[in-house]
Amino acid sequence: MEDATFGISGLDDVLCGGLARSRVFLLEGTPGTGKTTIATQFLMTGAAAGERCLYITLSETEDELRASAASHGWSFDGVDIFELVPPESLLDEEQQQSLLYSSDLELGETTRRIFEAFERVKPQRVVLDSLSEIRLLAQSSLRYRRQILALKHYFAKQSATVLMLDDLTAEIGDATMHSIAHGVIQLAETAPDYGSQRRRLRIIKYRGKRFRGGYHDFEIETGGVRVFPRLVSAEHKTDFTRDLLSSKSAELNALLGGGVERGSSVLILGPAGTGKSLLTLTFVQRAIARGERAAMFVFDEERQLLIERAKGLGIDIQAMVDAESLVLEQVDAAELTPGEFSERVRRCVETYKARTVVIDSLNGYQAAMPGEHALVLHMHELLQYLNRQGATTFLTVAQHGLVGDMKAPVDVTYLADTVILLRYFEALGRVRRAISVVKKRTGPHEDTIREYRIDDRGITLGEPLTNFQGILRGVPVLVGEDALLLEPAGA
Repeated sequence: MEDATFGISGLDDVLCGGLARSRVFLLEGTPGTGKTTIATQFLMTGAAAGERCLYITLSETEDELRASAASHGWSFDGVDIFELVPPESLLDEEQQQSLLYSSDLELGETTRRIFEAFERVKPQRVVLDSLSEIRLLAQSSLRYRRQILALKHYFAKQSATVLMLDDLTAEIGDATMHSIAHGVIQLAETAPDYGSQRRRLRIIKYRGKRFRGGYHDFEIETGGVRVFPRLVSAEHKTDFTRDLLSSKSAELNALLGGGVERGSSVLILGPAGTGKSLLTLTFVQRAIARGERAAMFVFDEERQLLIERAKGLGIDIQAMVDAESLVLEQVDAAELTPGEFSERVRRCVETYKARTVVIDSLNGYQAAMPGEHALVLHMHELLQYLNRQGATTFLTVAQHGLVGDMKAPVDVTYLADTVILLRYFEALGRVRRAISVVKKRTGPHEDTIREYRIDDRGITLGEPLTNFQGILRGVPVLVGEDALLLEPAGA
């Protein structure tokens, strides 16, 4: 029999199909992590498939559940809701004054009414919300465990797939359900110092079945939950020809040893204002001229400002976007999770068929990461994925400082196949720019340093600066007679 799916594509992918039939599962998380929303989608998916579904609520009223569903544009058509009123409100005054503890009466009454609701509906999918109420009624770990085992055996005999919710408010660190449940899904929410809250989930256990381990980002949006499975590059492999991609500049091609190999990554390092973004645009323009599509994710610069700056180079970004040759996405790092960003990149490559991808810059991308170590791991998987898809990736990193020793906020040079270094230097009373290729994993490259200029004619490279020493330090020394420098623009 097929698994009981949630109808949440990312979550079903993480679970490798869904929940095994006739088993009890635990969905746990603190209040606000999305348990009720996920459980509602689980039942709605079952009802849409013609299954009988039952929502047993001990913590929310039926009106609250229906109002929450309505906020997503849903209804509970085909789903029976059983609102379990606290048993103490049903006890008359004489029963309340008996020698029995009220919790004994309440726990037995609660269980009996759950069984009655089940017998009436005979559901194939059940949601029990929440276990915290039952834990409080049980008052001891032993009674709670026995009560949960009794419910588990009862549901198993009825061939029902049960999802029990736990808000983790009654007793911190109680792992009773972890040992009883067939599988455990844990939801978590974190609040960064700045930006919106981040939600993620992981599968703690799933007996007898493989699942995608680790943490997976997810969002609650109007219309339901979206889960972004952790990207595993080894699962994605595409056959392609590793041809050499050249630029319009013969000098730049020479510097790169002929060009950039398809399916490789290029890291462009340099201080602010050296033209990193505009350099990537020349490769984007060339790719589109070949009849390919490209995608550009801009973290640091306002979209319209980039479009206007590119016009100064003779590159009409808006025309490329209008022709559907380029996807230009403005990314807000404070509102984006790493999982969602990976999903956007995958969509551009797999659906839109982009063969050139630009991430500008890693400084902004780092802001979406919980830490530098996580950034490197994410970038490793993302670059490996893009390489295996035959996409050529261009990354930019803004280094701290303008001249002299430069420091990058994160070192990812070992991940990239090609590293291009941009520098300012001072010579003959002018501030100039220098470009060099310091690494190319896929073949030979020119080891010289060239001056370059960016103007309305695009990027112009000069002759190798063989008569200078110390250019990378910012204040070079002329050691020959001819400086071999570019003439000022318009001269």
